[in-house]
Amino acid sequence: MEQDAYRDAGVDIDLEAAAVKSLVSELTFRRTDKFAMASEIGHFAGFIPFGRHVLALAVDGVGTKMLVADALKDWSTVGIDCIAMNVNDLYVMNLEPVAFVDYIATSELSHEQMKQIGKGLNEGARLANLSILGGETATLKGLVTGLDLAGACLGIQEKEKVITGSAIIPGDCIAGIPSSGIHSNGLTLARRMVEEHASYDELLPSGTTLGEELLIPTRIYADILRVCAETNVHGMCHITGGGLLNLNRLGKFGFALDSPLPPQEIFVWIAKAGQISEPEMYRTFNMGMGYVVILPEEGVKTVQKYFPDAKVVGHVMSTPGISLKGEKLF
Repeated sequence: MEQDAYRDAGVDIDLEAAAVKSLVSELTFRRTDKFAMASEIGHFAGFIPFGRHVLALAVDGVGTKMLVADALKDWSTVGIDCIAMNVNDLYVMNLEPVAFVDYIATSELSHEQMKQIGKGLNEGARLANLSILGGETATLKGLVTGLDLAGACLGIQEKEKVITGSAIIPGDCIAGIPSSGIHSNGLTLARRMVEEHASYDELLPSGTTLGEELLIPTRIYADILRVCAETNVHGMCHITGGGLLNLNRLGKFGFALDSPLPPQEIFVWIAKAGQISEPEMYRTFNMGMGYVVILPEEGVKTVQKYFPDAKVVGHVMSTPGISLKGEKLF
């Protein structure tokens, strides 16, 4: 498989980036009054001014992790994933999530599925301290063949406290915060590995089954707001689909990860099962690091105050590119 593993499984990251660029190129209309757009498309969230604050919106879904939930008949945690994938995209700009709406598309309604999804959404809302204001459920037989869960999140922050990455300078420390596992990205490739080389009930060395490991909910990094309130953070990144390529959203810097966080056993299993190269794994998955904080060295202790499992994984360079353990990846 090597470098094309994710594409062969059905997801072409380069094609996706080009397709999104085509879409965005057509989005030329901008409102011009006091609620004009105050951000550019392409960051983790977009926002508009609202007095001395900005209001921000993020949108995301659970993706093909829903198919793992279907296989295990366990939808109790995917609601956490749905909220996590949204709020984590707000946290990277120091935006506080306050409200959420969900969207469920299905081929046919199931009381049990809906109850379990509701349980996860409620827990995700508790972890992120936000209100679920409502949502939409659509039965789309013939268009949808299973069950899809997505949502949109509203965030707020004082204008001068928004963090965009513009303050990043060469020499800044890169502090990595561990993920809880695979999160909600790369599941198309992960599922293919399981279906071709094992089964969802196969045990990993820890005693957890592959299915259970893949359904561990995405970590919600809510305490990062406390970090930003107590120290000078220059930039942040949520490591989602595309892996370390997400760092490029922060600007044309070099990101040297000399001491990466150790990947969890699920990533080790996937790489071995599919004989997938290290660059391809880091281009597809979070590889054990779900969130990155970029800041001066003296601020690292504040990150570790709220995230004791965080550690310095590297530093920012002036020459663009992403390197891992001294070797350039991208």
